[in-house]
Amino acid sequence: MSFVSPAGSLGDVTTASLAWSTERNRLVGIAYRMLGDFGAAEDIVSDVALEALRAESSGDEVRSWAAWLTTVCVRRSIDQLRRVQSAREEYPGPWLPEPVATERLPDDVVADREMLSLAVLHLAEQLEPAARAAVVLHRAFAMTSVEIARILDRSPASVRQLISRGEKRLQLRDEPAASGADVAALRALVTAIETGDVAGVAGILTDDAILWADGGGRVKSALNPIFGAERIVRFFVGILDKAAASGAAISVGVVDVNGERGLSLSVGGMADVISLEMRGGLIAGVRRVSNPEKLSRVWWTGGTSGSMSEPLPKLDA
Repeated sequence: MSFVSPAGSLGDVTTASLAWSTERNRLVGIAYRMLGDFGAAEDIVSDVALEALRAESSGDEVRSWAAWLTTVCVRRSIDQLRRVQSAREEYPGPWLPEPVATERLPDDVVADREMLSLAVLHLAEQLEPAARAAVVLHRAFAMTSVEIARILDRSPASVRQLISRGEKRLQLRDEPAASGADVAALRALVTAIETGDVAGVAGILTDDAILWADGGGRVKSALNPIFGAERIVRFFVGILDKAAASGAAISVGVVDVNGERGLSLSVGGMADVISLEMRGGLIAGVRRVSNPEKLSRVWWTGGTSGSMSEPLPKLDA
């Protein structure tokens, strides 16, 4: 959705509307990390604007609009996450977060890339909503347990427990390490897929590598995670063999999504996004999003589904 200025909707520019305009991108960053759904995050933030103006017009005393807006945004995100959890459990196949082209993300969202990668957003689905909020606010926005406690209406000690357990569940470290794929890993995977070199790809995938594929019931895809390097490669080889048999055009390109590089595989004009999770220089996780409803924010402005953002860059000899 497109943001509609609350000032333009409900009257003249006010203290609340100015505060919302200043904080809007930060609020989007919070809500997106909470929900893994950029469109829903924008909706939440727009609703927060209207609620702020209603609070202001009713004479509510607000000492800090930034704190007020953050609190309402987090609480609305928690409520929304609880509503969608059951639907995601019934989703046809693995549910993966909506990828967003890095250049389309507001600067305030990309400035701190903690809790932004598709891998971490996917893993965060394991956390209960309050724990996810605590980890997001602490890791991505450097908020203290005391500040977070006011938002979640919990004690600081309880919040510290939520953060500690959440970080362990997500395997987050004190110094965030880049999990996105480098060009060499991208090139190696593409070559292995295009040539059907099952043995070759075993050297770039961990033994316990997992592939999750999100077709959303709109595109034919694996309904269960695929475990093991050989099975993952055979999955892609099967896709490309069918495309070749039907004469469908195949192309592979690099996309920059959620602050890191990934792949886009186009078969017969239908493109998807592939995010690679690295561990020790090897690919440990492959997340393939082909549900067209989740890809509208991936392609560059003016691009269309199926167009590549850029070709795979050449590696230095």
